Formats: sequence, structure tokens, C-alpha cells
Amino acid sequence: MPSKGLAAALRIAFASDHAAVDLKAALVAWAREAGHAVADLGPETNARVDYPDYGYRLAQHVGDGAADFGVALCGSGIGISIAVNRNPGCRCALVGDPFAAALARQHNDANIIAMGARLIGPDMAQACLESFLAGQFAGGRHQPRVDKLGAPVFERESA
Repeated sequence: MPSKGLAAALRIAFASDHAAVDLKAALVAWAREAGHAVADLGPETNARVDYPDYGYRLAQHVGDGAADFGVALCGSGIGISIAVNRNPGCRCALVGDPFAAALARQHNDANIIAMGARLIGPDMAQACLESFLAGQFAGGRHQPRVDKLGAPVFERESA
């Protein structure tokens, strides 16, 4: 059965670095129990790995449409979110509370959230994920801004 507020099961991909393996395992277990289709893109152990490798793997998986949403985890959430955002098909938001997670969906049409395992506990991380998955993109005034996020060249306005 999907999470409360969700009409259907979602395809969610998870990836982390070594610092976030335990948090990833807890969130993967919750997502499976909630009835979602889960892709655990690794790593499987806490042996040292490089977060960009797993961030790129997650971004490709979500960017190619193999998952509806993604969860990126590392020690702080910062490095892996930077790696994910290198893929133009991904909008990854670093979050630390459920309100920020909801806004990432509502205002930014984020398809991936990042969290820091050294900064957030499993209960708060689950609450963030639930809020993110329950959110809907508001469109409207936010759409032109999201469109600019996919622009290939930054344009500077004169001050």
C-alpha cells in the first residue's frame, strides 16, 4: 500500500556514499514497506566510496526515466546533491526538514532530494521523504523559473 496521500506506488531510486549506508537502508526499507518500487543503487557496505560516482548513477537513473524520484545521501548531503545536479534531467534539493522537502516539490519541481546522514536522523529523514513524495508541483508562477533551471547558458541581467 502506498504512503498516505499517494494514490499509486512510485518508483524511487536511492544512492549514497559510505557515510549514509545505514540511513539509506532505513529509507529503502520504509519505501518498500510503503509499497513503492525501489532501486537501491548502492553502495551495499560502508567501505569508503566517492559520492560523485553514486550521485551520477542516481542522476542517470532518474534522468533517464527509470525512476520517478530519487533520494541522494552522503555525510552532509552537499556533495552528492552537487553531483546529481550536473545532470540536466535532475533537480535535486538538499533538505533537512519536511517543509523544505514539500517546497522542493511545490516550487522547484524537484525530482530528487538529498539529505546528510551526519546531520539528520532516520525519523526526520523519513518525514522529509514522506513530505517530498506527497508534494505536487504547483506550476503557475513557478513554471518559468523551473524552465530557466534547464537553460544551457546562464544569462546575466544588467543591474
